[in-house]
Amino acid sequence: MVSKQPPKKRALQTLVIWSVIIIAVYIIILQVVNRGVQAVDIPYSIFLQELRNKNIYEVTITERSIKGKLRSSISFEAKQDFSEFTTLIPFEDPKLAEELVQYGVRVVAKQKSSWGNILISIVPWLLLIGVWIFFIRQMQSGQNRAMGFGRSRAKIMLENKPSVTFDDVAGVEEAKQELTEVIEFLKEPRKFTRLGGRIPKGVLLLGPPGTGKTLMARAVAGEAQVPFISISGSNFVEMFVGVGASRVRDLFDQAKRNSPCIIFVDEIDAVGRLRGAGLGGGHDEREQTLNQLLVEMDGFEVNEGVILMAATNRPDILDPALLRPGRFDRVVVLDRPDVRGRLGILKVHTRKKPLAKDVDKQVLARGTPGFSGADLANMVNEAALLAARRNKKVITMQEFEDAKDKILMGVERKSLLISDDEKSLTAFHECGHVLVAKSLPGMDPIHKVTIIPRGMALGLTQALPIDERRTYSKTYCENQLAFMLGGRAAEKVVLGDLSTGAGNDIEKATKLARKMVCEWGMSEKLGPLTYGEKQEEIFLGREIGMHRDYSEDTARDIDDEVKKLVEIAERRAVAIVKKNIKKLKALAVALLEKEILDSKEIDKILGVRTNQKTVTKKKKNNEKRKQKGN
Repeated sequence: MVSKQPPKKRALQTLVIWSVIIIAVYIIILQVVNRGVQAVDIPYSIFLQELRNKNIYEVTITERSIKGKLRSSISFEAKQDFSEFTTLIPFEDPKLAEELVQYGVRVVAKQKSSWGNILISIVPWLLLIGVWIFFIRQMQSGQNRAMGFGRSRAKIMLENKPSVTFDDVAGVEEAKQELTEVIEFLKEPRKFTRLGGRIPKGVLLLGPPGTGKTLMARAVAGEAQVPFISISGSNFVEMFVGVGASRVRDLFDQAKRNSPCIIFVDEIDAVGRLRGAGLGGGHDEREQTLNQLLVEMDGFEVNEGVILMAATNRPDILDPALLRPGRFDRVVVLDRPDVRGRLGILKVHTRKKPLAKDVDKQVLARGTPGFSGADLANMVNEAALLAARRNKKVITMQEFEDAKDKILMGVERKSLLISDDEKSLTAFHECGHVLVAKSLPGMDPIHKVTIIPRGMALGLTQALPIDERRTYSKTYCENQLAFMLGGRAAEKVVLGDLSTGAGNDIEKATKLARKMVCEWGMSEKLGPLTYGEKQEEIFLGREIGMHRDYSEDTARDIDDEVKKLVEIAERRAVAIVKKNIKKLKALAVALLEKEILDSKEIDKILGVRTNQKTVTKKKKNNEKRKQKGN
């Protein structure tokens, strides 16, 4: 680990260096100024001659040395025109004082030079030598830093571990159990080795962004009573060849010295990408780093008591040699949390915040499907900021709802000027989505619809599922296509014209229909086949394109089937809108008036009972029938 000087010490050192340089420059300037007129050394006889010629007007006598100034310049031997001179008195001349007074010379007497004067003349040279030595040392330290590129930049935590523990991590109970076992292995290895078990070499944390991989590693550091070494995958790669491999060696050397310990490599995909993917097949620096990492994890040398933890959200691009047992023995998946997980995460993030009595965490957990832990933390923080902006002492349910809408739909743009015609068009468009969703079975309930511009959209219709979906049926996908085209259908039926507002809906519908045909085998004509092999060029990025492994006739059939699915969905949406034209207009009028309608207001206008009540009644009736049947 590279040591760094404290900022205060570094600032003091810089101040001293610049002070010394300024003083040296000042003294040198004084010396140059004082020596601007050079005094010429002349014989004593010439001095007496000029004195008797009345050409001397001032002398300074220091013991047997005389320094004087001439009234007019003279020349002596090879030295041309000078006005100041110095000379030595070769013998005692008792008449000298009388002659000086006689010829009107101003006489000044000085004592012999003191140590102070000597030091003043020596100090500039000492300072110059000191500054030269300083720069030489800086150059040497620079060379040491250049040679130190191969040292690992990992941070070792021995005693000052993070304050995060497993109590601060929620929604990933299985992952916590796996990692708790690893920590216990480090603390009490005999508990496992007596049964013939061996310590795992590595633990890989997988999951989408924001699911808490790095937070989990910090919690492990807080729980473990062993040294914890953390480093980022990008720290291995530098512009110098061989630096990455050298840093890997140095990292594991540090780990061996502090064994038993845990190494955590964040974003390991920076160095763990599949080998042999470089253009031209060349051997690059990243592959050399990966090779060294593979050797250190499971090579000839045995690293007892060293566990490597790593995190990534792109497991598909990692090298297979890195994922095999013996290197990463444990693969811990951190997926997006379900309802219970979201409830636990909300409890963790709100336990130190003042909440109003109307805040229901269960409702918030159900209303945030698909949210990751980072999304929930952001929502709680946004709610706290909104409450502070509104000068409230506690966070109410309204702040949480507004924060959730802000994350899901974007920031409200109330200052955007929209004409009445455009606002009416947007209202009918959004109400078309709502009407189709309410008319089709199995659709996710509409949570809110608005014509207030949010983000880049002029209006939004938000649907939130009641249950967590893992698989989707063909019927659900077809209904989803009709829902996406509901806004376009409303424009066509009510206004008799089409607009660009449905552009994003058409794009989403086309993508969904193509996946139904090419990936999910939901086309009767083309059958249960996958069309289009994904490219595996890791160097260029996976899924950068599709390899056409089918003929031109098949491509034409695919386009026809995609078009057929979208057109059928549009006809269904148009039929629903025509059948419920009065309800559509009533919804549009209410939306134009209030600008935002929630699920209860929508059900009241349409004369529909709340979906949740209907579902619970059906469940009770089914349970009663089963009991009677038994």
